[in-house]
Amino acid sequence: MSRIAKMPISVPSGHEISLGSGEIRVKGPKGELAMRLHPVVEISYENDELTCRAKEGSVGSLAQVGTARSLIANMVLGVGEGFERELQLVGIGYRAQVQDGTLVLSLGFSHQIEYRCPEGISIETPSPTRIVVKGIDKQRVGQAAAEIRAYRSPEPYKGKGVRYAGEIVARKEAKKKQK
Repeated sequence: MSRIAKMPISVPSGHEISLGSGEIRVKGPKGELAMRLHPVVEISYENDELTCRAKEGSVGSLAQVGTARSLIANMVLGVGEGFERELQLVGIGYRAQVQDGTLVLSLGFSHQIEYRCPEGISIETPSPTRIVVKGIDKQRVGQAAAEIRAYRSPEPYKGKGVRYAGEIVARKEAKKKQK
């Protein structure tokens, strides 16, 4: 069995776990998340710990058990603490602001780009060149950040564009004239 699947998930106090037929619901201080389980995955909840295991006689199910365990651990962490992803705008005149739940980006195009915040996601702009995407669902937070970054990904010559905080952009040397 995979090493990840063997590890139990500790559930902090203040969280409620409800196991239904093929579904798990996690409720915490920040909200509630639900997920359908793969048919080969069994989950048990005892002593504030969740354990995942494969059903008897199922072939090739270890990967599904490890995946389910990771997704459930992210759900427990998300409803307790939440997730956030920070983006930086690099370039002259590049800026962002939030207006009525819509992120308005100026990225050097002839027009401004408007990005509607998905449900369950909040977007903040602490400064004109920083964007913070927050939410309880790790997948949605990452998807929203990736969609914003895709409007103008960092280019390799000057490094201009939208990048994740701490991302290192591989820079290329400019082409030089031959003499």
